[in-house]
Amino acid sequence: MEQREIRTFTFQLEERKDDKEPRMTGHAAVFNEITKIGNFFREQVAPGAFKQSIEDDDVRALFNHDPNFVLGRNVSGTLRMKEDDKGLAIEIDPPQTQFANDLMILMKRGDISQMSFAFQVLGEMWEENEDELPLRTLNKLRLFDVSPVTFPAYEGTDIGVRSRDAWKGSQSAHRIIQARRSLTLRRRNYHE
Repeated sequence: MEQREIRTFTFQLEERKDDKEPRMTGHAAVFNEITKIGNFFREQVAPGAFKQSIEDDDVRALFNHDPNFVLGRNVSGTLRMKEDDKGLAIEIDPPQTQFANDLMILMKRGDISQMSFAFQVLGEMWEENEDELPLRTLNKLRLFDVSPVTFPAYEGTDIGVRSRDAWKGSQSAHRIIQARRSLTLRRRNYHE
């Protein structure tokens, strides 16, 4: 049986002026960003972890990892993935469906602003340190899906709806997202 794990990041939606079709763009994973997984261990994704999966795997873009809400698929060309300097960069051409339109409205409002990816570990490295939780570095992964999500595990990803004109103020939008993340982290730490 496969060991499927899920991690989450922030994402954005871009409305293109050239053809009037929306495009979801962003990062489903960020390299070298350490996050705490429960109170058990810390984790980061190494550059190159997705390289083989991008070339070989049949990956879907879903909403909240739900296979009933397909947004795109790499083998059909409606999901494109690549590794860049930041992490796993993705582009999704969402379908002309009611759920996708509803999702884009939620993204434009900022209610949905992060992504997640479901994966199987094919290569990892563990570092032990007496003063900190163990650090797990994910070196090679098999991707199952990338998903805009309501609740993320990693805070460093981004998703949203934008047009080129409306997103000129992206720095102020970015500051708002960072403030929300900080507040979310403080709330989580308070309740742990």
